[in-house]
Amino acid sequence: MDATAALNEIAFWLERERATTFKVQAFRKAAELIGGFSPAELAARTADGRLKRMKGIGDRTFEVIAQAVDGGVPGYLADLRERGAEPLAAGGHELLADLRGDLHTHSDWSDGGSPIESMLDAARMLGREYLALTDHSPTLRIANGLSAERLTEQLDVIAGIGAARASTDHPQVRLLSGIEVDILEDGTLDQAPELLDRLDIVVASVHSKLRSDSRTMTRRMLAGIEDPHTRVLGHCTGRLLNGSRGTRPPSDFDAKRVFAACAANDVAVEINARPERQDPPDELIQLALDAGCLFSIDSDAHAPGQLDFLQYGAERAVRNGVPAERIITTWPVDRLLEWSGREQ
Repeated sequence: MDATAALNEIAFWLERERATTFKVQAFRKAAELIGGFSPAELAARTADGRLKRMKGIGDRTFEVIAQAVDGGVPGYLADLRERGAEPLAAGGHELLADLRGDLHTHSDWSDGGSPIESMLDAARMLGREYLALTDHSPTLRIANGLSAERLTEQLDVIAGIGAARASTDHPQVRLLSGIEVDILEDGTLDQAPELLDRLDIVVASVHSKLRSDSRTMTRRMLAGIEDPHTRVLGHCTGRLLNGSRGTRPPSDFDAKRVFAACAANDVAVEINARPERQDPPDELIQLALDAGCLFSIDSDAHAPGQLDFLQYGAERAVRNGVPAERIITTWPVDRLLEWSGREQ
C-alpha cells in the first residue's frame, strides 16, 4: 500500500472520530515528510533506519510506513477502517444518501487544518457531488479570516483547481466558491459587496457578542438575513454543547421573526451537523419548519474527516420531520446555483 495514502487515510478516520488535533497532525505531517520520496528511496530509508531518525516520524507513524512499504495494509489503519464501517449516527441513513453536497466547509486558508485539495479528495471519497469552500471573513481574526485581497486570491485558486480537475477522466467534486461571512454588530456583512457578488454561496453567521439581549440580536440577524447576498443562515444560536472550546448557551433572539425573515428572503436555515453544535436546537427546527423555511445540512468541517459529520445532521433532520425536498443540499448543483443566483 502507498505509505503516504495510508498516513492520510489514518488522519481522515481520526478526524471523523474527533481525535485530538495533535494526534491527527502527527500523521498528516509524516505524510507530508515522505511525500517527495520515490518508492525505492522510501524503502531504503525505512530499511536502514534513516527514516526512523527523521524529525516528525514517531514510533507509530514509522510502524505504519514500514508495514505499507512491505506491501500490506498497516494494522492501525485496518483497525480504524473496521471502526469506521459503523455509522456515526443511528438514523437518517436514507436522507444521508440523498445529500449531494455540503455548503459550509473550511480549509487552511482560514482556521481549517488542510489544503483545499485534501478537502475535495475526502468529499469525493464520501460520494459528494459538490462542496462549497466557506472560509471566514476578515473580522474573525482568531480564525485567520480572509481579507478582500486574500479572498480574491482564493477565487483564482478555486478557478485553477476547477480547471485542473475538469481535465481528468475521474469523476470530480464540483468546488463552489463561498464564504462564511460574519454578520457584524450593525447587521452588515463582513466583506465587500462586489466580492460577495462573485461567490456561489454566502453563509452568514454571528460569531461575536453572542450574549447580546434579544432585541439587539434579533435586529442584527434580521439585517444580515435581509442582505440579498445571504443564502444560508449559519449555526443560528451559536451554542456549544461540548468539545475542546467548552460549552456555551444559545443566543437569545426572536426566533419566529428570524425564521419568518428567512422564509420571506428565501434564505436557508442551516442544520449544522457538528456534534458539539447541533444547531439549531430541535425546538427551533420545528419553528423554522412551521415558518416555511428551506434548510441546508452542512458539516462545518475544518478537516477532511469531519466532512462525514453530515451523518449527524441527516439524523436530526429526519428526527424532526424535515422533508428532503426542503433541504437544498439534496438538490443537483445546477438547481442549487439557479436558486443562489449563480446559474452557469
